[in-house]
Amino acid sequence: MPGHPGPPEFIRLAAHPLRWRLLTELAVGDHRVRDLVAVLGEPQNLVSYHLRLLRDGGLVTARRSTFDGRDSYYRLEPDRCGDGLVQTGTALHPALQLQVAPPAPPARRRFAVLFVCTGNTARSPMAEALLRHHSGGRVDVTSAGTRPGPGRHPDAARVLRAQFDIDLADRPPQHVDAVADRRFTHVITLCDKAREACPDFSDTPRRAHWSTPEPSDEPTFQWTAADLDTRVRYLLPTLKETRP
Repeated sequence: MPGHPGPPEFIRLAAHPLRWRLLTELAVGDHRVRDLVAVLGEPQNLVSYHLRLLRDGGLVTARRSTFDGRDSYYRLEPDRCGDGLVQTGTALHPALQLQVAPPAPPARRRFAVLFVCTGNTARSPMAEALLRHHSGGRVDVTSAGTRPGPGRHPDAARVLRAQFDIDLADRPPQHVDAVADRRFTHVITLCDKAREACPDFSDTPRRAHWSTPEPSDEPTFQWTAADLDTRVRYLLPTLKETRP
């Protein structure tokens, strides 16, 4: 209708069946184009086209793999999706001023989550501390590395304390083999090299990858801490949907 505004951008982007499937896959974890092609059974050029539209709309982002520079990992931007839902409700009717609810804590059932990066010196222990904090200790969480470093990075502890008032556990990095006999409900790799080297956990019902660049100075540690905090908060509601 001339002069009548069309549907909000979020609806135009998310309502397409293939783009919705891409969003739901990326809501679980980060993926390369070839991963999404295999899961969705669609041609690569079609998947890439719709990923580009989602990127242009800000609903997903991409960054180059640190394992293979020819690959890129795509990730969902949940806060942008949440904002889009809020704006969509308001555009439909002023009374539908939706509010994105804060992530709920996990149920009383016990869940066990393992975070894996290469050195177990920064990213994985930071994610471990953040999940333990946000779950109020109701999640059994640990971290490990595929090639453990000599010790925890001091900037990791300093940034967690400054930004979230969280203390990082002061213990030596451990190899992922040290926890190979434990049963986890979730195994989450945090760097692209660790994703390729992480062993299989046959009893694990859910694996995910969060492609997180290795921090190198205080600003990048601050960004990493904030990014992991967002991911951990959005992980919590999904724990309720997984059988321990």
